Amino acid sequence: MISSSNRDQIENILRRIATGAEISFNERILIDNFADGDQTVANWLKRAQRVRLGENQTSNQIDLLLKNLDLGSPDPDTSYKPEEDDLGEWFCGAPSWLGRS
Repeated sequence: MISSSNRDQIENILRRIATGAEISFNERILIDNFADGDQTVANWLKRAQRVRLGENQTSNQIDLLLKNLDLGSPDPDTSYKPEEDDLGEWFCGAPSWLGRS
């Protein structure tokens, strides 16, 4: 559970990420640590990155639905390409919560 002061700080940082404003290195470390430990924060971070990239500015309703469901990566360069990528290497950057138990 995130305290209200931490939540306010996280929301402030995410708001700045979404608008493309500058964030400090320490703030980036903080938000990444919270995202590694809390799936909700990880989803908020992905959404803020998508907003920054302008991906929600689409007229196609199906694309808009998929983006609002947080499916896919916020970084278009991270999509899996079977003809070029090794599946094992592609998953090596997955969040810690996704590991096997």
